Amino acid sequence: MRGKSCVVTGANSGIGMETAVALADSGARVAVVCRTPARSEQTVGEIKRRSPGADLLSFAADLSSQRAVRVVAAELASALPRLSVLVNNAGLMLRERVLTEDGIEATFAVNHLAYFMLTRLLEPALVAGRPSRVVNVSSRAHLSGTIRFDDLMGSREYDGWKAYAQSKLANVLFTYEHARRLPGTGVTANCLHPGVVGTNIGHDGPMWIRFGIKLVRPFLLSPARGADTSIYLASSPAVEGVSGKYFVGRGEERTSDESHDRAVAARLWKVSEELTGLAAS
Repeated sequence: MRGKSCVVTGANSGIGMETAVALADSGARVAVVCRTPARSEQTVGEIKRRSPGADLLSFAADLSSQRAVRVVAAELASALPRLSVLVNNAGLMLRERVLTEDGIEATFAVNHLAYFMLTRLLEPALVAGRPSRVVNVSSRAHLSGTIRFDDLMGSREYDGWKAYAQSKLANVLFTYEHARRLPGTGVTANCLHPGVVGTNIGHDGPMWIRFGIKLVRPFLLSPARGADTSIYLASSPAVEGVSGKYFVGRGEERTSDESHDRAVAARLWKVSEELTGLAAS
């Protein structure tokens, strides 16, 4: 990975931190994106402690804010005009419905629209850095998800788990639709389930999720093991040119029937453009 430039969102802990450390260890220049400047600086310090020779850049953005996503995308494109890898890793799960400053349900905003926006806004840099890769961290939770176009924001009925599952299905649909639009660009797009990992993502989730995590915590994967698939998709020569796939471990798996519905994927893409104000292409 020496000579390559990578971006990892949600890099301050868990899978994101381990992904950033591994890419830095491999010789890549790694830009970490965390929620606040303090978290970003702390992340850089921790990665340098673990990997003293790491070549790092620090960026801060609250990815629930579309304004902040646009600002950090411009900063990243300026610093890394030839981008090799974008790992969309940041995510959250909530037990109560929260709206962002843009009026978007927060889980959908961070887990899907931020992926969509950052990827689209960085696409010129990814094309300039080709061959390049987009890696979207999804989840097997997508199997219980459905895209509720009549109530995307959960205004009529909100359930934290259903909102999370919907957002993870949106990751898969976005990956597949993006891959269909990428031929000839030199960019690939894949997504993954990291495993059931001992991270902080569920600490604001529904009570049954938090209770369940406490019960099974001794059996959860470590963040380092959970990051393995992200690192593999970001860096392995074995997946050079592979696009539009979903991985568990280092192998491809079939996703839900809805994730393969091209009409749903195209509609989600259009709705995402409308919600973010990004021009169709």
